[in-house]
Amino acid sequence: MDGYILVNVHTTPSQSSSNSFSSSPPTPTPIACLFFSGLGTLIFYVVTGGRVPSYVGSSFGFIGVVTSVTGYAYSPGASSNPNLPLATGGILVCGVVYGVVGLVVMAAGYRWIELLMPPGELVGGRAHWFHRRHSKTSSSSHHFNQPSQTVVTGAVVMTIGVNLSSVAIGQASGSGFDGYMAFATVLSVALINTYAPAPIRRLSILFGALTGYLINLFCGLGGAGPRIDYAGVAAAPWVAPPKLQAPKFSGPAISTIAPVCIVLVAENIGHVKAVGAMTGRNLDRYLGRAFLGDAIATIVSAAGGGTGTTTYAENIGVMAVTKIFSTLVFIIAALVAIILGFIPKFGAVIHTIPTGVFGGLSIVLFGLIAVTGARIWVENSVDFSDPRNLLTAGISMLLGAGMTSARVVWGPIQLDGIGVATFSAIILYQLLRGWGE
Repeated sequence: MDGYILVNVHTTPSQSSSNSFSSSPPTPTPIACLFFSGLGTLIFYVVTGGRVPSYVGSSFGFIGVVTSVTGYAYSPGASSNPNLPLATGGILVCGVVYGVVGLVVMAAGYRWIELLMPPGELVGGRAHWFHRRHSKTSSSSHHFNQPSQTVVTGAVVMTIGVNLSSVAIGQASGSGFDGYMAFATVLSVALINTYAPAPIRRLSILFGALTGYLINLFCGLGGAGPRIDYAGVAAAPWVAPPKLQAPKFSGPAISTIAPVCIVLVAENIGHVKAVGAMTGRNLDRYLGRAFLGDAIATIVSAAGGGTGTTTYAENIGVMAVTKIFSTLVFIIAALVAIILGFIPKFGAVIHTIPTGVFGGLSIVLFGLIAVTGARIWVENSVDFSDPRNLLTAGISMLLGAGMTSARVVWGPIQLDGIGVATFSAIILYQLLRGWGE
């Protein structure tokens, strides 16, 4: 839940006074997104028939495009973001496209996806790494068949992290004190993730955030920095309905956000295959249902102003450690998330996270996303002496890293750096790979 809350604060601003469903402020809070994550998990369970044990949470793939569309920058107690409905409209359309992909996969299988993203690409990423790190067994099913063809996914994942780096640095450098707090938070996360016992390492971002928060709190009390303002916490009620907001639909926002569907497809296939490897069951026949369940969860979340969702790799890592694969556990977790969605004071506490602490967490998060792309290349032995791989990765990454504010506009279609990097990597790979492979 630690990374999940961080994603939600990045993509949803703070609350205002009304609880009604409307097309104007108030905008949803992180606890509303927790509510939708719990609801989405139950939807995923029903659609998959309980065959795929997974928790549905916010996808990291949406952070960059939502930030791009809304221009939102986190600060403690930030006011409502008037552009958020444009982002949720794009997320909803992305969910619809994702759902269509799920229906096609249910009817025709998923092999056609491999024409665009070969097998080696579809099972890479964090889920596989978590399984390898925490599982003592290995089998041939855990390895990739086409190591030379993982360059696209690695480039796209790395681009997401690199493209967001300016956001993290901006948060961490608002003032000298923010810089110190960001450094303290980064150091705390790193030390906990390296030296703490395994169960605590799994929550290194959460414990690192708590450490940074306490350092900031005591510095404020001692006069070494600004005090944390708890007025919002005092004013927030203990129990209230989650704040919902209707989406708005804009061509540029839709064209910027919809391509994230490609990331969701690759991410979800990797997660389902990782769960199948851990449980010893072939879950490929449930891929279409997994896509559809995740898509419906995304649509429902976006319809209420929440974030886009995906099956959560962090929880797959927990399964690898505990060897507990019961879907009942995820139902209980979903119900807890739904309950938290009705406790505004919890969301108000989240919004007291100081900017410097949040900037430090963002540096860790976005850095891990970027290096995960490199991990995909390393674990699959991508051959960068091959000019096809070198050009595909290099060109797409440079476009994604450099286009932090620039856009590619074609009529109503608008792509940001992540979208341009995604499409350029896929197209370049197909053009350069040769159809004889």
